[in-house]
Amino acid sequence: MSVDLVVFDMAGTTVLDDGLVERAFRRALPDAGEEQVRYVRDTMGQSKIVVFRALLGEETLAQRANAAFEVAYAELVAEGHCAPVPGAVEVITDLRARGVKVAFGTGFSRATQQVILSALGWTELADFTTTPAEAGRGRPYPDMVLAAVLGLGLTDVRSVAVVGDTPSDVLSGLRAGARVVAGVLTGASSPEDLAAAGATHVLASVRDLPAVLDLPERP
Repeated sequence: MSVDLVVFDMAGTTVLDDGLVERAFRRALPDAGEEQVRYVRDTMGQSKIVVFRALLGEETLAQRANAAFEVAYAELVAEGHCAPVPGAVEVITDLRARGVKVAFGTGFSRATQQVILSALGWTELADFTTTPAEAGRGRPYPDMVLAAVLGLGLTDVRSVAVVGDTPSDVLSGLRAGARVVAGVLTGASSPEDLAAAGATHVLASVRDLPAVLDLPERP
């Protein structure tokens, strides 16, 4: 069975964000301790509002901190701290030229996702984009992968590949039933972390993805 859809994570997978998540978190919560910062690192890939709820334990505080985080992240992107992972655009363009659908998922809100896509000139790069709020739940739940499957009209999750840089990305792909769940080393996690989460492949970067996929010929 060939791959019909690849669902890519963004920050750390297709986008080199230069540590922006942690930097934006420190701007949003300047008094945060190292234990809180460590929790942010450990939950990379997950919905940011869920992370703030876990850290702060109160909805109003979590919403306020998440809003500050979104503003800080957008400011950092606008300052130029955002670039594609080398080879990512070429891989995605080739996939689509072969008739393979491409989707972007993220732990950010729709507004922040759009800031990143606009900054990179990627607003038309993928066939489908989604966020935790739109899909239902964020990673490690399978909702964003399944939202892409449904939104693009696929009939079999076994024709899906999922690519991300965190154990949460890997778990999301496995729980969705994807046939290929690849972890990449351009982001937050070690090879051991990704393998322990159950990644079917651990790759240096998305540039290596085509070699592990059963792809249709280019027309």
